Amino acid sequence: MSDAIHHPWAEPPAEGQAVPVGEGALWMRLPLPMALDHVNVYALDDGDGWTLVDTGFSSRRTKAIWQALIDGPLAGKPVRRLIVTHHHPDHIGLAGWFQAMGAELITTRTAWLLARMLVLDVEETPTPEAMQFYRRAGLSPEALAAKASQRPFNFADIVDAMPLGFTRIDEGDILTAGGRRWLVRLGHGHAPDHATLWSLDDALILGGDQLLPGISANIGVYPTEPEADPLGEWLASTAGFAPLARADHLVLPGHKLPFTGLPFRLVQMAENHHAALERLHAHLSTPQTAADCFVPLFKREITGDAFGLALVEAVAHLNHLLKQGRISRQLNPQGAWAWQAR
Repeated sequence: MSDAIHHPWAEPPAEGQAVPVGEGALWMRLPLPMALDHVNVYALDDGDGWTLVDTGFSSRRTKAIWQALIDGPLAGKPVRRLIVTHHHPDHIGLAGWFQAMGAELITTRTAWLLARMLVLDVEETPTPEAMQFYRRAGLSPEALAAKASQRPFNFADIVDAMPLGFTRIDEGDILTAGGRRWLVRLGHGHAPDHATLWSLDDALILGGDQLLPGISANIGVYPTEPEADPLGEWLASTAGFAPLARADHLVLPGHKLPFTGLPFRLVQMAENHHAALERLHAHLSTPQTAADCFVPLFKREITGDAFGLALVEAVAHLNHLLKQGRISRQLNPQGAWAWQAR
């Protein structure tokens, strides 16, 4: 297809290096200690300084890489502003670090509130609500016991302390950076009030994790809001972006390679989830827990470090089918939701 996905660059920038992706716009990459082993960050040249987009995790290694970038490709000019697309640690982890150096933080209200709340909420043991969530998702007694004895993941482990004060952006706002006017469009599902920025002066889009090539952003339900329907929000956002999308748009994503062919990709993203929902619905001809639903959703069993992300995504798809009225659920004797097609 002429409008299928195309990657203008076959390789990412090397560590500590930057690749120009438009006039006054640089693409850089930072490492992550997980299966998805990187996050893309961007710098927009404002003449007397830089506006950065996203930050990576807080770690000594990441800070050292940033210093090398500032001294090298960024030519020693100050970082005056930081745009954060959403509240996840690989995107907001060093916001406080840059603020301490004098940068203005620009993000959505929801992203800032969630990140600051989560940085301050340090837990040494899982909460009762978290344990109930895992029980209702169908974890085995052995897995539940292991969860109960483990220190939970805490934002503060990989996100720097965030001081009070930020500049809010919202749907429809226009922001100037890198010699361009950017229209703010919010997406939902992967993260609430996820900012995407669409240049009004050329074909660049800063897509964050809302607009990714080749992989699907994680769509998860968590103990904080166990009845949520983020998949419905994701599908609505994907449809909402369609009228603005052009085949020549160059999307600068939070992960993987920049790409063109956004109209095709938006259709593909929606179709992937709709197909997964149909496979899941067929699987629920007999009662199943969320932990029993990995094969129809992901076409394989999921173990190890990826299990947690798979579990919350399974719950998201189940919640969506429940909201559509296509399935029902009831608690089984082990205290797990048993889901079944109507």
